[in-house]
Amino acid sequence: MNNIKKALGVLWFLLGPALVALMIWQALDKIGKAAEGAARQNTTLQWGIILFIFIPICIGMMIFGWYALRGEYTKLPGKSEELED
Repeated sequence: MNNIKKALGVLWFLLGPALVALMIWQALDKIGKAAEGAARQNTTLQWGIILFIFIPICIGMMIFGWYALRGEYTKLPGKSEELED
């Protein structure tokens, strides 16, 4: 099970930057194809909001993957008494 956690950690760690790059590429493509004027402003605003929301999610995926690679999830407590300070 720990090997699966580490393998998924690699996946999450690599998927985060890949998704950010894909979203930025899509944003630039869609903004570039939008008509001049209000349509381009609306498209820019929409993609700005999308990037503002999803880039922190991708950073969180990378952090989760890093912890999985380091083995932080090898022993998870089953009860409150097993928690360490």
